[in-house]
Amino acid sequence: MRLSSYGQASTTPAPVSRMMAEFSHDFRDGIDINLGIGYVNEQTIPVADLREAMEAVAADGTRYRQAFNYGSPAGSANLIASLRNFLAGHRVGGLTESSLAGKRLAIGACGATSILDALGDVLPQGIVITSDPMYYIYAEAMERRGFEVVTVPEDTEGPSLELLREKLNGLGPKADRISFFYFVTVNNPSCTLLSNRRRRALLEVAEEVSRAQNRRIPIIYDLAYELLLHDPAVEPFESVLPRDTSGIAFEIGTLSKILAPALRIGYILGPDGPLMNALVQKTSDTGFSAPLFVQEMASYLLDHKIDEQLRSVNAGYREKALAVRVGIEQHLGGQIEECRGGSAGFYFYLTLREVETHPKSAFFQYLTRTTGDPEVDQLAGSKRPRVLYIPGEYCVHPGGELATKGRRQLRLSYGFEHAPRIVEALSLMREAAEYALRAGEDGSFVAAGQPARERR
Repeated sequence: MRLSSYGQASTTPAPVSRMMAEFSHDFRDGIDINLGIGYVNEQTIPVADLREAMEAVAADGTRYRQAFNYGSPAGSANLIASLRNFLAGHRVGGLTESSLAGKRLAIGACGATSILDALGDVLPQGIVITSDPMYYIYAEAMERRGFEVVTVPEDTEGPSLELLREKLNGLGPKADRISFFYFVTVNNPSCTLLSNRRRRALLEVAEEVSRAQNRRIPIIYDLAYELLLHDPAVEPFESVLPRDTSGIAFEIGTLSKILAPALRIGYILGPDGPLMNALVQKTSDTGFSAPLFVQEMASYLLDHKIDEQLRSVNAGYREKALAVRVGIEQHLGGQIEECRGGSAGFYFYLTLREVETHPKSAFFQYLTRTTGDPEVDQLAGSKRPRVLYIPGEYCVHPGGELATKGRRQLRLSYGFEHAPRIVEALSLMREAAEYALRAGEDGSFVAAGQPARERR
């Protein structure tokens, strides 16, 4: 059977997909611990409010007209109005009614992911400029589509401006192949918070490149976790849209993290024009529209329930973040070279000093109980508790400057599991690190007191 180049590339599962499938097919609730898959915590999903919203939409056929029929590919008029009121009313990103007035808002076919996917269809195949560590799920998807992903290593504020300019200058004549810039403002996986001054500077760079190319090159800011800013010490995020005089800046948002992922509500906000028109048509081609009924439910929730929901969700994640950070220090403090995260969203990104974390490492094999040593892997005929995390090797570009460092990194999620279970997993990680320091790189076991440098 003939497949497109994308189809051919998709016949082989991505490394993260393969790892998760292998682990989760026999995942044991209450025994194994998921710090890998970035699900939201079930307690943050307002089930009673969702039920109320469903009944309200079904009961009010005047306001929520034909809610069980097909909808507009641009999105529900009710939801668009509710989102605009929410963004301006809560001053999300500092936006106001006046700064929103000149911007168009459209709803994706199936969450923010569908908008990201649509960009790969409506923008020319070419180079995507993004950060390193990168949003590996999207970066790999774009590479399967035939795009070239160029990654820029981060500093503490986001992609390094110095390195970004070096990368752009290094493209030479290939710069005319730049398709778009893409940055996650609370970076998944690295947890780096894109500072306000850095996001403004990135816009300025995109504007400079656009002028040099005599064309408008979009810069996409992915705001997936911005509504989960739960650290009061962090400066509130500021939207760049009011500063965009070139008509190239777009922001992608989602309600998955604050309401429910299954609603699949993602939206894009930016200047009206050909790109927005193309994205709306792509939504129509994909599925006519996002399911109208859930759009109307989301509208109801934004109109009636969002204040308390936001407070509750952020308070819950703040409490967990603090507990997990204490656990990291308690169990892994001596092994940590760098720890990022815990201020927004629900991830920590760790760099270990000596211990490698990739799937062939002793650390990973200890936690997945695949060492081959029955005393490590088994207890009373069953596998001991396992811990799933995302290896840093999957989070950095394999051809980038961080490829080697990524072998000592990992992303852990404190979203899904409860704090005591996460701390239990961190205790197992300490055991795994100690095991790894005693294990030779070829898998052979080394005496406990032998320093790591002597093994090399």
